[in-house]
Amino acid sequence: MNAAELFIQCLENEGIEYIFGIPGEENLDVMDALRDSKIQFLTVRHEQGAAFMADVYGRLTGRAGVCMATLGPGATNLITGFADANMDRAPIVAIAGQGATTRMHKESHQILDLVNLFEPISKYSVEISEPEIVPEIVRKAFKDAQAEKPGGSFISFPENIAHTELQSEQYPLTVQSPMASVAPMEKLQQAAQIIDEADYPIMMIGNGAIRGNASEVIVAMAEKLNIPVAQTFMAKGVIPFSHPLSLGTVGLQAHDYVGCGFDRADVVICIGFDMVEYHPKSWHPKREKKIIHIDKSYAEVDAHYILEVGVIGDIKTSVEQITDLASVQHDQKTDNLRAMIINELDDFAKNDAFPIKPQRILHDTRLAMNDEDILVSDVGAHKMWIARLFRCEQPNTCIISNGFASMGIGVPGAIAAKLVHPERNVMTITGDAGFMMNSQEIETALRYNIPIVIMIWNDQQYGLIKWHQDRRFGRHGHIGFNNPDFVMYAESFGAKGYRVESADQLLPTIQQAFADNTVVIIDVPVDYSENMKLTEKLGNLVCPI
Repeated sequence: MNAAELFIQCLENEGIEYIFGIPGEENLDVMDALRDSKIQFLTVRHEQGAAFMADVYGRLTGRAGVCMATLGPGATNLITGFADANMDRAPIVAIAGQGATTRMHKESHQILDLVNLFEPISKYSVEISEPEIVPEIVRKAFKDAQAEKPGGSFISFPENIAHTELQSEQYPLTVQSPMASVAPMEKLQQAAQIIDEADYPIMMIGNGAIRGNASEVIVAMAEKLNIPVAQTFMAKGVIPFSHPLSLGTVGLQAHDYVGCGFDRADVVICIGFDMVEYHPKSWHPKREKKIIHIDKSYAEVDAHYILEVGVIGDIKTSVEQITDLASVQHDQKTDNLRAMIINELDDFAKNDAFPIKPQRILHDTRLAMNDEDILVSDVGAHKMWIARLFRCEQPNTCIISNGFASMGIGVPGAIAAKLVHPERNVMTITGDAGFMMNSQEIETALRYNIPIVIMIWNDQQYGLIKWHQDRRFGRHGHIGFNNPDFVMYAESFGAKGYRVESADQLLPTIQQAFADNTVVIIDVPVDYSENMKLTEKLGNLVCPI
């Protein structure tokens, strides 16, 4: 047995289902070893797409997604998707072939120091220097990637090490998971007391709550103590949007409706909150509120995030125990705030303007999708509208990249989501710019018979950048481009394509796209004049409480 064969045995031992990647000369032995493996290798069209697929797979399953490339440009093409997973706290393991160790000490074709290249954007970055250490490296890579806070592990595998025959028997190491830690009772009691003594507490939920499977206990705490709940972009669905205590989503730079709840609050209960999503300065500018930090990890040091108490341990257990210890049901009314949020979406439900308003698009999209269906948002102006207005009823049904926030995640992310949940409808909403960054993965989806719906918000410009330029300077420039005919583009791959030509066509087109059960592109002209109208509206917002 050579080192590559042992390597694949170790990946099987970790329970790996898929490897997303592209074969190359320097990973030939690994690819050959995969021929007899139960692991399915999905050959993609660009390494960035492979990394994004592994990213979303890891986020949805809690198990590390795996991507693989060859050395040099293959490895560097992984970086954006890998960095996205690492900063969005999605477990990922990236593997790259490398040139032989006999030529790494000098200038040589396609040789880069990959370990040092990936080190700043990973939790663990290592090269396999001897075949006998393969089991330890693989086990450590997955252990580190999946441990809280999850992130990226990178393995460089030199070609001469990969095909070296082992001199002694080596086997995969036993996969072990540590028991969840429990927060000290003193901290739990302190948190409960602060909540009981608060006048207007509010809950801020982050993506860690989804990783901690804490949705039900968070809703139970909110109901028992009558505390309104806000969620970050990446925590949408922890509390259903339809719940009367849900205030929607935080994360816009502007002062949104949910910001009114933070203005009033004297205690903020942060559960699984990660400040890479939404800086505390945005919701705690005066630093006058008491902050309760409930997480498996210690709080980041920040002048606007000074804790009254930190409760470090298993999130689900901590929330359950604090709920039992606290007893005061707070006299708070959220009806006015919720009405403002709901009315904004409902007001556009029958808006027939064309190009179509973002609010109308999201209203009809929600009608066409079941609660358990998955929407993957690419990054752009549409992401802001999705984060604010897409009514999410279950965790992990609206996937938004908001730590690294990289364009191009939409199409490959939807492919991964459909692999994880083949029984659900999966759609990505992407801008025309983000779509073209990884649109080639349409062919991958078709080749593996992975039906997804791709809705393109078409405005022929970098709409989010235009929004920022107009807000800051009152003018804009260098943001326009031309698009292909997206219907013909879809059909050239063998996919289906629809162009929406009036607002009333949108809902039936989405419904037909899901019924088609193949890869479908829906070209939707969007009216982004609503962006500046929203900026003006929120700038003049008067809080009702």
